[in-house]
Amino acid sequence: MAAVRKPVVEVRRSQRRRRTVSAYRDGERVVVLIPDQFSRAEESEWVDRMLARLAAREERLACSDDDLLVRARRLIDRYLNEHGGAAVPASVRWVTNQNGRWGSCTPADRTIRISHRIQDMPDWVIDYVLLHELAHLVVPSHNSRFWALVGRYPKAERARGYLEGIAAASATDLAG
Repeated sequence: MAAVRKPVVEVRRSQRRRRTVSAYRDGERVVVLIPDQFSRAEESEWVDRMLARLAAREERLACSDDDLLVRARRLIDRYLNEHGGAAVPASVRWVTNQNGRWGSCTPADRTIRISHRIQDMPDWVIDYVLLHELAHLVVPSHNSRFWALVGRYPKAERARGYLEGIAAASATDLAG
């Protein structure tokens, strides 16, 4: 078994930064940005936390179409199980040509496409988008029955708000 190499970490302290911590990968190195007033113990804690977040993000981004189908089946079992095969897609895949939608579903051939733009979003948002498209296999329209199915997901409203915020920020970026 190969040893897991810990990345080289560069910590940058900022006097302007008050509470926020962020990290990004710069080649083989990870840069962690922290407030200048953090103690060495806080720095160490945040470096470990940010390395874990980066690893989780990179694992999410490496999610294949097969992984997405497994995830869809898990959501069907949890939220749409009484609909049996009606909610099972023929395929689920990431696509790069959807810039105006988070996902889409074609009930006629039971295919679901999820925009690559959400790969970097939290898991609960990805699950919401996926469940939204799966619900279209049961109810093709956006009627009350459809929204009742989607509403079974406990974080549905939170995820919708998150996506609306992203869309609003994107519109602001485009306008500015």
